Amino acid sequence: MSRFRYAVERLAAAQKSAKGVSLYSRYVNRPAGRLLAAAAYAARLTPNRVTALSAVSTFTGVALTALLPPSHALAVGVFAALVVGFALDSADGQLARLTGGGSAAGEWLDHVVDCAKTLALHMAVLVAFHRHFDFSDPLLLLVPVAFQFAAVLIFFGGILTEQLKRRAAATTASAARPSTLRSVLLLPVDYGVFCAVFLFLGNRELFTVLYCALLAVHLVFLVAFLVKWYRELSVPAR
Repeated sequence: MSRFRYAVERLAAAQKSAKGVSLYSRYVNRPAGRLLAAAAYAARLTPNRVTALSAVSTFTGVALTALLPPSHALAVGVFAALVVGFALDSADGQLARLTGGGSAAGEWLDHVVDCAKTLALHMAVLVAFHRHFDFSDPLLLLVPVAFQFAAVLIFFGGILTEQLKRRAAATTASAARPSTLRSVLLLPVDYGVFCAVFLFLGNRELFTVLYCALLAVHLVFLVAFLVKWYRELSVPAR
């Protein structure tokens, strides 16, 4: 049996719970990440090297967004770079579980890269808005700033809540089936769906509308998540 086939079979049998994961991550990003993790295993790459490849792919998309004028060809290139980077972001964790090579340093690196890409991508949109979109109302330049605020706070709040739950032993592994409705509702705040918006970067009006719509959804989810997380952490550990 080849190393690639062995890795695919092992990873398919040892997937993380899909609870609290959107449909895109469950049916698109994780399977793509599984194949990339298997390829990385066959190539004898380490999880940290896969994280580095994820960063290179993602920041290529960031640079293209900020530096080049919008076009349909650019939109496809940016989308491809971001989606591949996202799949590699899933692959590094899967590879770590497969090889038993996960570490605190690797998890730290993964989270730092995730935070950096969230900050940088909205900064790139701000630069693109300023350089290429010719808005008549300069207040629209505040949209990426607000989006960055919401996205980073959701990311940080989710990571911090998870860590505090671990410390308090407030949660245990659950065998319950993931909710399909919840997976659908989480789609608007899934990073993969955000990447898909860049497919419309060549149409400035449509991209702006979609970007603003996702900002509105993120602000609603931000409030809901903060309330949920605070209530969960307020419950005494048993």
